[in-house]
Amino acid sequence: MSTQSTPERKRITTHQLQEMKQRGEKIAMLTAYDYSMARIIDRAGIDVVLVGDSASNVMAGNETTLPITLDQMIYHATGVVKAVKRALVVVDIPFGYYQGSSGEALRSSIRIMKESGAHAVKLEGGSEVKDSVLRILSAGVPVMGHLGLMPQSIYKFGTYNVRAREESEAAKLIEDAKLLEECGCFALVLEKIPAALAEKVAAMLRIPVIGIGAGSVDGQVLVMQDMLGITQEFNPRFLRRYADLNAVVTSAVGKYITDVKASNFPGPEEKY
Repeated sequence: MSTQSTPERKRITTHQLQEMKQRGEKIAMLTAYDYSMARIIDRAGIDVVLVGDSASNVMAGNETTLPITLDQMIYHATGVVKAVKRALVVVDIPFGYYQGSSGEALRSSIRIMKESGAHAVKLEGGSEVKDSVLRILSAGVPVMGHLGLMPQSIYKFGTYNVRAREESEAAKLIEDAKLLEECGCFALVLEKIPAALAEKVAAMLRIPVIGIGAGSVDGQVLVMQDMLGITQEFNPRFLRRYADLNAVVTSAVGKYITDVKASNFPGPEEKY
């Protein structure tokens, strides 16, 4: 009989993500907002778990990501970190907690890291947030950038349509991507931009580029509730549903209700 034990899974780090890019290994990233689901996806082998400000939409029912607070993000992140043994945990700094000043950005990041135990933070923007990125990095906090469609700026853009189709906006995105790398960001998310542009950016950067609606780059990220089919109203072109949990849960709840109403639950084997 074999006495070999299962080797402990190695924790993913920002350095390992960059090594994955160098050897052409794609990076798989999903959102999570609670202990139970984070535990499942971590055990499944996900590389990066994003505690996204999309919690504002899928967990709190808000129309945009803007209402969620720093305290709420830390609450969600704390449960996720407790569950995750292998993946890198990245937490979005929510709207209003880094745009005001680099000092505020640093304070927000330190709170996230100290109170939740997360491994990195993510924020949206390029040259506009350069000072904040540098200030956060100066404290030793890893930063993931985010360009393209930036949900925290939805009222500025007024639409969730594909970004950077125009030459001027594409040029700025390229310059911002280079800037974020030069500042020291360990990775970059590109959201809902032309595939050719995203692939061009990924090819010119040394750091990994994670896409969501941005073609075939160094990795991909989706909102877990979307890819599992829990949410039904959101149907962008880039979304692939890998399950229909909405139907599974609806069916299970329906059967439970039927059994309770018919006095079939609990049965003899479920009584003490």
